[in-house]
Amino acid sequence: MAEVVSPVPGAGRREPGEVGRARGPPVADPGAALSPQGEIIEGCRLPVLRRNQDNEDEWPLAEILSVKDISGRKLFYVHYIDFNKRLDEWVTHERLDLKKIQFPKKEAKTPTKNGLPGSRPGSPEREVPASAQASGKTLPIPVQITLRFNLPKEREAIPGGEPDQPLSSSSCLQPNHRSTKRKVEVVSPATPVPSETAPASVFPQVTVSSNLVFSTGPGQDSQDSSDGIPSAPRMTGSLVSDRSHDDIVTRMKNIECIELGRHRLKPWYFSPYPQELTTLPVLYLCEFCLKYGRSLKCLQRHLTKCDLRHPPGNEIYRKGTISFFEIDGRKNKSYSQNLCLLAKCFLDHKTLYYDTDPFLFYVMTEYDCKGFHIVGYFSKEKESTEDYNVACILTLPPYQRRGYGKLLIEFSYELSKVEGKTGTPEKPLSDLGLLSYRSYWSQTILEILMGLKSESGERPQITINEISEITSIKKEDVISTLQYLNLINYYKGQYILTLSEDIVDGHERAMLKRLLRIDSKCLHFTPKDWSKRGKW
Repeated sequence: MAEVVSPVPGAGRREPGEVGRARGPPVADPGAALSPQGEIIEGCRLPVLRRNQDNEDEWPLAEILSVKDISGRKLFYVHYIDFNKRLDEWVTHERLDLKKIQFPKKEAKTPTKNGLPGSRPGSPEREVPASAQASGKTLPIPVQITLRFNLPKEREAIPGGEPDQPLSSSSCLQPNHRSTKRKVEVVSPATPVPSETAPASVFPQVTVSSNLVFSTGPGQDSQDSSDGIPSAPRMTGSLVSDRSHDDIVTRMKNIECIELGRHRLKPWYFSPYPQELTTLPVLYLCEFCLKYGRSLKCLQRHLTKCDLRHPPGNEIYRKGTISFFEIDGRKNKSYSQNLCLLAKCFLDHKTLYYDTDPFLFYVMTEYDCKGFHIVGYFSKEKESTEDYNVACILTLPPYQRRGYGKLLIEFSYELSKVEGKTGTPEKPLSDLGLLSYRSYWSQTILEILMGLKSESGERPQITINEISEITSIKKEDVISTLQYLNLINYYKGQYILTLSEDIVDGHERAMLKRLLRIDSKCLHFTPKDWSKRGKW
């Protein structure tokens, strides 16, 4: 599953790193667009008419994923190339431009980017312009930072280099941080190395010194760390999806509409509900236990028997109408599985585990006279070797753009503070999840920096370790956020943070709008040491 927290204005907007508007392929003979039987076939690509976020007509390139016939009228399920899958839809024949169409290749299977076989029909090859590769997300990096590791003797054998050879940002750091302790020092290519112990002097407002700097190259983003398909499934409870198993079925939305309490939701992605439910115009869910039914009558009959008015589990937080419930995936397996099925409708690049035992689920609810209504949730592994404090995170669409996403993120870090750990969300993040986490990290770190007070007339000083300890945000996320905000500079042999008036004003405006906050006094949570338990 993936992390969806708050939507982006204009759902039709392209993904970060995309270039321009999709262009149709070269004009071809209209007759060549048809199969020998005279029909458009799956795998064809052609321009399709759609309305963008500005309510204007456009003709982006799309791929035909499926064709169906309803009462003698053909409908085509299309995926708009370089657009998010949540915009996929069924269209009529009138919206297709048959003059610009490409046949799929004859091969039954096409290799994925890692050479693994896919199961969808072959598609025409598209040339990726050089500008597209150069237009990926880049982070403003004011200084070039390199990692130097002093490794133990048993790990000195590094192919192609000496043990103390600096590792560039392209060197993939494996998540097994716990195997050996490493000393890390910051090295700048043409400048002296700043002291690790004493913070540097301040210019013009705040100075930062670091015991660890995680460098990202000009074309990389440390939050989008999914560079390919994992070679083997992880043995832990990770929910990262292995995209090598994608096929036509899982690429298409299979649920038309979901009724949950007083809301009707239109799913964005595929979710593995039972096959017989996918043909229904509306799928009815009990908003308290999340069990699904075929009809409104089935739901009404269920409500007479269901005595739940809140999620199962322990209520560990309540302030006003907002409550959080902690749910053990082993003790409340049915509810956890139903929650995963619902969440998968809005989360694309994470997978769904029916074995929910390794996970804890934290469900946020809003209270009224009828009960506690689910707003969103996040899950986390009971034992995470990579210090993940969130596996999946979701705010349901009716509650998006109202501050609940940041509240979920803030609560996850509040739990990490109680546990005495630093945490980070499981990668990769979705586009909406990345935006929400970036916003939260930026506001939290700027709040710390702007609250610093100078002592005896000197400029304030702080280390990255201190920022990480105060916020429970992992060091790598702290540094990537500082780089993203373009705050890190190198001045007179020291790394400093420069806060411009624009950043300060923007932060103050954003904080005025952020009305929902977690009150640590209302949290009643005792962390458990799951490693000492024989069974979860």
